[in-house]
Amino acid sequence: TRVVVPITSVCPCSKEISDCGANNQRSHVTVTVRTNGLVWIEELIDMVEDEASCELYSLLKRADEKYVTEKAYNNPKFAEDIVRDIAIRLNEDARVVAYTVETENFESIHNHSAFACIRCDKEATN
Repeated sequence: TRVVVPITSVCPCSKEISDCGANNQRSHVTVTVRTNGLVWIEELIDMVEDEASCELYSLLKRADEKYVTEKAYNNPKFAEDIVRDIAIRLNEDARVVAYTVETENFESIHNHSAFACIRCDKEATN
């Protein structure tokens, strides 16, 4: 099972050094799992969105925009943090026997993307 989830992320380093905001970017998180039981796609999507700086929305009113911006700003994460936090949750799920978690952060102030990946085969590590 494979799912690609769009999210937003805020750079912790940028937040730390800036007095007026922080570098944020859209990101795509790809989760591929091998399971020994039923895992709903929606469960994986919810897990990814829970571990993001903030989930993405296709349409927002001004008040909602404020909420999303502040939620992301108050939950900054590097690409590595996002995949690590998702991996922790997948490790705790007995239905998941192997996984790959990847993220590509489409940087807003750099001319490159940030990428992170974690792979685990629980059966091979036992």
